[in-house]
Amino acid sequence: MKRSSLASLALWVGWAIAPASSPGAPLLPGHWSVTGSIPVPGDGGWDYAAIDRVNHRLFVAHGDQEAVIDLRKRTVIGFLPGNGLHGVAMAPELERGFLSNGRSGAITLFNLTTLMTIGTVPAEPDADAICYDPVTKRVFSLNGDSQSATVIDAIKGTQVGWIALGGKPEFARVDRRGSLFVNLENKDQVLRIDTASLKITAQFPLPPGSSPSSMGIDRTNKKLFIGCRNQTLLVVDADSGKIDASLPLGQGVDATLYDAVHHRVYASCRDGTLTVVAQNSPGDYVVEQVIATEPGARTLAYDSSTDTLYLPVAKLGPPPAVTPQIPQPRPAILPGTFHILVLNEKPASGG
Repeated sequence: MKRSSLASLALWVGWAIAPASSPGAPLLPGHWSVTGSIPVPGDGGWDYAAIDRVNHRLFVAHGDQEAVIDLRKRTVIGFLPGNGLHGVAMAPELERGFLSNGRSGAITLFNLTTLMTIGTVPAEPDADAICYDPVTKRVFSLNGDSQSATVIDAIKGTQVGWIALGGKPEFARVDRRGSLFVNLENKDQVLRIDTASLKITAQFPLPPGSSPSSMGIDRTNKKLFIGCRNQTLLVVDADSGKIDASLPLGQGVDATLYDAVHHRVYASCRDGTLTVVAQNSPGDYVVEQVIATEPGARTLAYDSSTDTLYLPVAKLGPPPAVTPQIPQPRPAILPGTFHILVLNEKPASGG
């Protein structure tokens, strides 16, 4: 996502936080809540978060640097430099990571263990979401304003292809069977792309005005979970494009994850809510809980080894006055307040 989307924060600063659970939700098997916070130096904006499960580290795009946090000690252990950083992709078997630099339109390669920079590969302006396909050993940079995808050979560290998407990509996932799925935010579509031939093999239409933003994937049951800016979570069949379900979300969803162990979907929104959806079966979904986080906590990462959620956020001041030149002024990020919210689930009593 574009960190310039902070301009829209003025629309929701001061909104009331959603209640702790949604009306009509079933009895909960447990209760998610904020259990801690990890302070991170720096006062810039933030974007995607992701977990290196091999080294037990959390990566968070934070301004022009990628913060790296040791999750066992819950301390910052380093920063990787960048230029308008957005996302990180990881190839654990290659011991490599890849950072998307939006302003420079380039991808930074680094060693996942030592955090040393390996090199830089050109992409295109507004290199944003990024993902790794272990089938083809390729990295796909989704370039928002350029409406394209840059394809990089993860082993050689070279650009090997380019895909015209015909719309503005916002997020993507691979199914690890040779397909890449891409949200087109301005077209209300999901594309399916063959990661070997780089051909678009399907175009799935979404309801008008959906504005798809985030995406999670259930690879076993071939389901996509599309977080949309019209405050809905769509469950889409990855083979047919059929919409199996539509559930309510908060405003400004920017990250959606699927937990294959507990069969849940997590979607974080900039209005300060995190929605937990239970997958009772591949065709049956229900909102299990809506958790109050903090305004601006719109991205997240999930550590399956500890069943813990991490959401980057900072405290925000009031927005400046509206002027003809700046109709949607950004609220200020209060210095020294950037941190990572830690969420855990309390087991049901007697369980």
